[in-house]
Amino acid sequence: MAEDLRYVVKAVVGEENFAEMYPNKSNNFCCGGGGGFLQSGYPDERRAYGKCKADQILATKAPYCITPCHNCHAQVHDLSEQRDHPWQTVHLWTLICLSLGILGPNERTYLGDDLKDVDVFHPESEM
Repeated sequence: MAEDLRYVVKAVVGEENFAEMYPNKSNNFCCGGGGGFLQSGYPDERRAYGKCKADQILATKAPYCITPCHNCHAQVHDLSEQRDHPWQTVHLWTLICLSLGILGPNERTYLGDDLKDVDVFHPESEM
C-alpha cells in the first residue's frame, strides 16, 4: 500500500519534487490526530503528541505536506499553524484533482501561492 501511494504522489507532483520522511512506510510516525483524538477536546496533548510528526515534516524542508485523510490533514495543518511552520498542508485528492484539471475554485484553500492560480478547467464556470 505504501508503495502504491508513493507511485501516485510521484506521478502527480513529479519524482524530483517528492521528499521522503524518515522513518517511513510501516515505521512512520503518526500525526497524532487519528482515532478520534482530533475531536477529543485535548488540543494541547494532541499537539504535544504531534510534535514528533511536525519535526519529521520540518526535516524534509518540503514546502508541502501531502496527507491522505481528513484527520491527518486537520492535525498536520493545525501543527503548522500552531508552531508557525513553513509547510502547506494539502490533501492527496486535491493534488490529483489539480493534476487532472478538475479542481474547482473553492477547493484551493490549502494550496500555496505557487499553485493557487494554476490554470485549470472548471466545469461550473463554463455555464
